[in-house]
Amino acid sequence: QVQLVESGGGLVQPGGHLTLSCTASSTLFNYISMGWYRQPPGKQRELVARISALDGSKNYGPSVKDRFTISKDDAKNTLYLQMSNLRPEDTAVYYCNYKDFWGQGTQVIVSS
Repeated sequence: QVQLVESGGGLVQPGGHLTLSCTASSTLFNYISMGWYRQPPGKQRELVARISALDGSKNYGPSVKDRFTISKDDAKNTLYLQMSNLRPEDTAVYYCNYKDFWGQGTQVIVSS
């Protein structure tokens, strides 16, 4: 069993930035990719970004491309999401995903 713990969420003004972290309780192995998803209020969960364990390639949801950057530090068992130029529509609970495991989520609110 792997536990994923997200952190770094909070309240930020439009145009601001935040960095989310997701730390796993054990060494990550034999996986194809890890990713971030989000669930805006009253909406379904959607892909934000994923990163390949094989070659480090990344793919992003269309609404965050060029504003968000996903990265990982295998030595620290940690996944990151750097978010810049945040918009009110980025308001959501952000979740980390690894295989069938999900974190508890971290709330991001973008508001003036």
